[in-house]
Amino acid sequence: MSPRRSYDQYCSAARALDAVGDRWTLLIVRELLAGPRRYTDLHADLPGVSTDVLASRLKDMERDGLTTRRRMPPPGAVYVYELTGRGRELLPVLQALGEWGAPLLGERRPTDAVRAHWFALPLLRALEGFGEGVVQVRLDEGEFYVRAGVVAGEQPVYGEGAAPSAPDARLALDTETCTALCRGDLTLAEAIRTHRVAVSGESPLSKALREP
Repeated sequence: MSPRRSYDQYCSAARALDAVGDRWTLLIVRELLAGPRRYTDLHADLPGVSTDVLASRLKDMERDGLTTRRRMPPPGAVYVYELTGRGRELLPVLQALGEWGAPLLGERRPTDAVRAHWFALPLLRALEGFGEGVVQVRLDEGEFYVRAGVVAGEQPVYGEGAAPSAPDARLALDTETCTALCRGDLTLAEAIRTHRVAVSGESPLSKALREP
């Protein structure tokens, strides 16, 4: 395990960066906000990270109380990594960082990787104020779901693929519209009103989304 590096400054921001300031650490948190993940799944959804660096970061995060590693019961019987309560508290940090970085989302470069679920945290922010519930989202790159109006707790705030139960609302949109929402160029209400986002469902949440 690598020795802890420190800024050696008696400052809360410096102490926070001691724990999460290394390259890849916050992106690992982003992936684990979706729930327990296998090492191979993490590696697949963090294109560009080496196996050595990923293993090192996970060990550091476990040492610092951000993640735990456990063995799943049979028939899976594989090891997974998941966030601790302390790790889940980084959700608003990642959302604030994403909001700050949204204006930097210009035209997608040929070298840029993309995963549908990377849009989950910005969409959670866009859904604020509409109510609580599970929202299934369909993009060009794939599907994911988010838990709108829910504070990060034991349940993951988002997940890849289909929701584990019937969603309260479904959203269908293209990546261009989703990027505009992430950048703040477009509000979700505007996108729905102009038919750039299709909403389906009959729950209070879906009805709130369709209101003008």
